[in-house]
Amino acid sequence: MAVAEFIPSSSSFTKTTTLYDSSQLSQYVSTHKPPLTLRRTHYAKICCSVTSNEVQAPVAKQSNDSIKKTECFGVFCLTYDLKAEEETSSWKKMINVSVSGAAGMISNHLLFKLASGAVFGQDQPIALKLLGSERSIQALEGVAMELEDSLFPLLREVSIGIDPYEVFQDAEWALLIGAKPRGPGMERAALLDINGQIFAEQGKALNAVASRNVKVIVVGNPCNTNALICLKNAPDIPAKNFHALTRLDENRAKCQLALKAGVFYDKVSNMTIWGNHSTTQVPDFLNAKINGFPVKEVIRDIKWLEEGFTEKVQKRGGVLIQKWGRSSAASTAVSVVDAIRSLVTPTPEGDWFSTGVYTNGNPYGIGEDIVFSMPCRSKGDGDYELVKDVIFDDYLQSRIKKSEDELLAEKKCVAHLTGEGIAVCDLPGDTMLPGEM
Repeated sequence: MAVAEFIPSSSSFTKTTTLYDSSQLSQYVSTHKPPLTLRRTHYAKICCSVTSNEVQAPVAKQSNDSIKKTECFGVFCLTYDLKAEEETSSWKKMINVSVSGAAGMISNHLLFKLASGAVFGQDQPIALKLLGSERSIQALEGVAMELEDSLFPLLREVSIGIDPYEVFQDAEWALLIGAKPRGPGMERAALLDINGQIFAEQGKALNAVASRNVKVIVVGNPCNTNALICLKNAPDIPAKNFHALTRLDENRAKCQLALKAGVFYDKVSNMTIWGNHSTTQVPDFLNAKINGFPVKEVIRDIKWLEEGFTEKVQKRGGVLIQKWGRSSAASTAVSVVDAIRSLVTPTPEGDWFSTGVYTNGNPYGIGEDIVFSMPCRSKGDGDYELVKDVIFDDYLQSRIKKSEDELLAEKKCVAHLTGEGIAVCDLPGDTMLPGEM
């Protein structure tokens, strides 16, 4: 049965909602002159759904009075559920994906991959909730217009806003991309504080309104410590659900090993990025494999592995800026896609992937209560487990320790944002983030 819900747009009078079933609506139209006109306003909402013969009035969700309902955009204000003849057993329940920094370059590449089904699958309807700022709201409307014009059949809803308490409502995935870039002369401690405040607020919003099992991927730098701040401000969401994006570093490492070995990149497996998303990160060639063989058996140039390879991966983002004049966007978006797919599809037998996760209970002896990139496997259910069958040598352990020390220092630097006391900034070195100028 089709149900039409009419909501007047004027705020000068009390809103009245009337529900008609399809026969009542036809009778009303035929017996009233002039005919009833369905005029869509900016605030009008028409919902079409397949229901039982009995129509029940919709029950509004209880929420904090200070939290307004996120506004849908354009054609997406017309929310169409699948009609009976379109329903198939292969279609899944729609998922809510919130994206911050949604008017930026990374999102400009990512959103269309999400909407196309390239991330969650061709049978997964999706609702996109886009978070911007007052300054970027018009650009955000432009993004929504492009999504509207792209006619993605899986994209059922788009909403835009500048309040994370609205945009994160019922989010099942939160992709936190928006962050302030590091400007000329800015100390890393200052960047940690400025962006940390953003992610503290977003963590509180997620804790208040998101799904209790929301998966959070932090892209905005410094992403490891931003992820720590976010999870500390969301105590009702499992800490295990928070990730810092190091997948782009993994992809870069695979590319360099493939180039050196003269093989295509799909021959490189078991690649781990350990540690921080900074120049202390550790691309692990000890456990990586090429065509199923240990890298050190395929590439005999140990000096290149320890120096050339490691440095190329660590500084790849900076070199890209020098060449192109701006930081990576498309490849970052691709790596976000890879990171999500690694969690929603089973990991190939014997392989693993890298992601920055909470260290409590890790089997490697890495300091607890930080977010550290480590090797993980997934059963495809959105969850993961840490890989235990890895080996270490003195070189790898010493490099990991350096990145661990940096993250422990960063943690002290943001103690005022994690509820752990007064901040004390004593960073071991002003290491540039990959891609920073």
